[in-house]
Amino acid sequence: MPIYTKTGDKGTTALFGGKRVSKADLQVEAYGSVDELTSYIGLVNSKIKNQKAKLFLIEVQKDLYKIMGYLAGSKSNIKYLDGRVKDFENKIDEIDKKLPRLTKFILPGGSELSSWFHVLRTVCRRSERSVIRYSESLEIGNWKLEIIRYLNRLSDLFFTLARSHNKGKDALA
Repeated sequence: MPIYTKTGDKGTTALFGGKRVSKADLQVEAYGSVDELTSYIGLVNSKIKNQKAKLFLIEVQKDLYKIMGYLAGSKSNIKYLDGRVKDFENKIDEIDKKLPRLTKFILPGGSELSSWFHVLRTVCRRSERSVIRYSESLEIGNWKLEIIRYLNRLSDLFFTLARSHNKGKDALA
């Protein structure tokens, strides 16, 4: 069976349940931006040597796939995400204790891995903005804040990981 179906050749795509919407729809933008983030995580993971870190990033990718499914209209269970946010906070605190205190903005860069974690941070922030735009368009208030919290804290974690891969020797802005 070929990968192409030609059903999207007119600029539409199907959501869970079969409903067709424009590929420019805010819902498609939201889960598409999370898909992009997942791909970048895979790229960064290919550059990491530490097996524990690799497995952690794979778990993040699995979380993001559940989020994408939810955003596309599936009934994915995402209630566990608040627990993952707490895990991220603990990991941030653990890493941050070993780094110099931040007193100024830092420039992305330094080591290659640090630079890639800054890319992850910014792609994650873009995903968060897309999800917020989509949620605001629904006008139902407090829409799945656990997704927004998850993406927000994940970007904080990527920032902290970027700093840690520069061993705290960040270039200040």
